[in-house]
Amino acid sequence: MTLPRPSGSAIARIWSRLTQAGVPETARAILADDSTLAEVDHYAGNIENMVGTVKVPVGVIGPLRVNGVFAQDDYFVPLATTEAALVASYARGAKAVGKSGGISVATLGEGILRSPAFRFDSIANAGLFVNWAITSANDLVAAAEATTRFGKLLSIDPVIDGEIVFLMCRYETGDAAGQNMVTFATEALCRHALQSSPVQPKSWFLEANFSGDKKASFLGTMLGRGRRVTAQVDVPEDVVETTLGSPIDQILEYGRIANLGALMTGQVGAQAHFANGLAALYLATGQDVACVAESAVGFTRMERSETGLLVTVTLPNLILGTVGGGTQLPSQAAGLDILGLRGTGKAPALAEVAAALCLCGELSLTAAVAGGQFGSAHKRLARGKNA
Repeated sequence: MTLPRPSGSAIARIWSRLTQAGVPETARAILADDSTLAEVDHYAGNIENMVGTVKVPVGVIGPLRVNGVFAQDDYFVPLATTEAALVASYARGAKAVGKSGGISVATLGEGILRSPAFRFDSIANAGLFVNWAITSANDLVAAAEATTRFGKLLSIDPVIDGEIVFLMCRYETGDAAGQNMVTFATEALCRHALQSSPVQPKSWFLEANFSGDKKASFLGTMLGRGRRVTAQVDVPEDVVETTLGSPIDQILEYGRIANLGALMTGQVGAQAHFANGLAALYLATGQDVACVAESAVGFTRMERSETGLLVTVTLPNLILGTVGGGTQLPSQAAGLDILGLRGTGKAPALAEVAAALCLCGELSLTAAVAGGQFGSAHKRLARGKNA
């Protein structure tokens, strides 16, 4: 089935069917508004059967001071969300780390996985295929990299289960998140393998659920998928108490119990709410929001330092980019402009800002729960005058 790509005429045809089916005209007026129709060509590579755009409110926090390897500045960070208290909480965290001299951040590695699988008629032939793939690695790399100007195939690691072979193909993808890039490249690699291998599989699949794509996995937690980033801040005790409103000992007591909860419920990683900040940042800057499922895996550590509260976060699977995908859409490009991180050469800095953002959220939420502010803040900000 071929669905129409975005255009003014296609949107009009779809809405004609929808209104005949009883969808109210008010819905059309809101979704297919004048601004959306004027910019419809921008969406040609992002959606099918388009009927309009959804407006998500965008707030901003900052300046967020980041002392990273790639991100070294004070950043205003756009956050798109419908959850009251979210922006306020992250803004409070940013204020606290600003009073502490900023957040130290380091990028530890990067690499996007795509993992095809091949089933052979015997373990012996699976082994022969693996031996061929290892000795033919240069040809496989050439086939994959012929499909992309920016992607680099870093490694091909075979994993055998009986007669089935998974090939873990790890790529660098430049400033793009790279999901499509690695898909196209890996498909070319597979085609080359099918043409050249001395043993042929009974079946094969381009992706065999062995990469952690858009899922929380132990594979991604240990090996990383996307960019692996760690961030840390030492918040002076007076800042903790005056800006965050909770004693350090109470925050640490809550942290111990929260970590027990994470262990007892089998969480992948242990953190408070990376997903909140990442989803809001991804929406505001045109990232693939489904990647929050894996990007939000990670760890938060809090302990008393000589002068205050030392907070560390590590996120092994940050999937994001500053070119391609949704980053080129009008509103999302404007979101990257707020950060000053649109275009080539900016993706590593965006990853470090994302990690710093998550740290702000961990700091503020943990203090809010520990200090007994969590419920009252949501009631005040979410219910407003009706509370």
